[in-house]
Amino acid sequence: MATLDWTIIGVFLAALVGVVLWVIRRDHKNTSDYFLSGRSETWLAVGAAIFAANIGSEHLVGLAGAGAESGMAMAHWEMQGWMILILGWVFVPFYAHSKVFTMPEFLYKRFNKNTSSTLSIITLISYVLTKVSVTAFTGGIFLQSVLGINFWYGAIGLVLLTGIFTVLGGMKGIMMLSVIQTPILIIGAFIILFLGLYEVGGGGILDGWNTVLEHIGSNKHLIHADPSDPLYAKFPGIGVIFGAAIIGFWYWCTDQHIVQRALAAKDLNNARKGTILAGFLKILPVFMFLIPGMIAAALKAQGKIMFDTNDQAYGTLVTTLLPAGIKGIVTVGFIAALMTSLAAHFNSSATLFTIDFYKPHHPNATEARLVWVGRIATITVFGLGLIWIPIMRGLGSVLYEYLQNVQSLIAPAISAVFILGVFNRKITPKAGEWGLLIGFGVGMFRLVLMIFSNHIAPDSLLGEMLAINWLYFCLFLFFFTMAIMFLISFFTPKASEDQLKGLTYFSQSPEQIAETKASWSFTDIITSAIVVCTCVAFYIYFW
Repeated sequence: MATLDWTIIGVFLAALVGVVLWVIRRDHKNTSDYFLSGRSETWLAVGAAIFAANIGSEHLVGLAGAGAESGMAMAHWEMQGWMILILGWVFVPFYAHSKVFTMPEFLYKRFNKNTSSTLSIITLISYVLTKVSVTAFTGGIFLQSVLGINFWYGAIGLVLLTGIFTVLGGMKGIMMLSVIQTPILIIGAFIILFLGLYEVGGGGILDGWNTVLEHIGSNKHLIHADPSDPLYAKFPGIGVIFGAAIIGFWYWCTDQHIVQRALAAKDLNNARKGTILAGFLKILPVFMFLIPGMIAAALKAQGKIMFDTNDQAYGTLVTTLLPAGIKGIVTVGFIAALMTSLAAHFNSSATLFTIDFYKPHHPNATEARLVWVGRIATITVFGLGLIWIPIMRGLGSVLYEYLQNVQSLIAPAISAVFILGVFNRKITPKAGEWGLLIGFGVGMFRLVLMIFSNHIAPDSLLGEMLAINWLYFCLFLFFFTMAIMFLISFFTPKASEDQLKGLTYFSQSPEQIAETKASWSFTDIITSAIVVCTCVAFYIYFW
């Protein structure tokens, strides 16, 4: 890093201080301001914030590393712009009409308090043990490879800086940073993409792409249907499409830190347009991170760059390909991306704790007090995240694969509960409660088996359960949870019509239906169709 690069980074840190001071001067007078930015954001801010909340160090480190190791196999989880459209077109109207802050709060209205509390606990645990600590962990790796600073200084510094920014800036600060960093991140990543292709091709971008495809061989395909294919064991045939869709639905349509960005929109029209913009942006990470990881592997094979582990692939490209000045600007964009992703988890954790746990037990608490409770919750979350980092680091190279498996165990039950809860009014409150508990319990039982797999005989019943492919098990758990919910609904009381009003597809009021229809335009339909067609074209090309 040249002096110019460090100067640019210094200017960025000064700008962060300016954003925080501006937000503090405005003050957060109520929970809507602090947690949902006053429900006043435009489609541009919403779309940028959704994209920024998704792009974290797991992309800069993990996705690029996956590209270097297994080619296009992980593209299924990134080519999901179409899934974000489902959030904007289908689910946001129900969330917005119910006037909720959190996803557990929505389940409380649709089912009961126990369902809400279960989802809150699941979400908070997953944020602390996976999202917050892992983002800091992989962020430390990226900062070490790019800036050359000690891993612990990078990881702890990232968490502390983001924690302070989130506590003082709230959702408004996060939204502002998202709008600023998104274009920098995208432009910087594509500069690396084209420079990498130019370098690997010996002076031609098209030649570079052909060289990369030749290097990865059969790993250029999305579908691995041949049992003799080395990737078939992990990504079997078209099963990967359905498994990725279940995980994607949980993440894009029900996970608090994504949906909260859409709920910050000032109306349904801006929320939908924001998700359409995010759908377009979500097409980009394959080209921003996955393919550069493949380029890094090809350059390493040519002897032009060197890195010890695949997790260092992207950082090595940044330090090797970019000239002084540009390197500083791109690094600033990446640091901002790490911060907004981590801040999204911090802010959503604070929202969940304050709205779903603290407020019900302190109904007379003032809005100002609730905001301060949210700030204390944020401090607690990033403290716990720091404590968990050494354990994450001890898991070593198994970490990224372990996290994918965890998502496949958490997502099915939550996805089943939300889908049936919105589209089937006959699903009873007890069915939602027990479906979520049993589905999550089965998933965690498999997780325990995975942890102790070395002590389980392969030919035993538990060993055979472990031998089931993780994506097939994800599909099984999804439909198993649905079956449990249908069965319980036969024997338990249904929710009243007053409780269901406006919360399911078939119980919307005429006013709500009219408001939803009035919120979309022909332009929304055309742009959404372009997102879907782009995803389909990608699958056709790499099938």
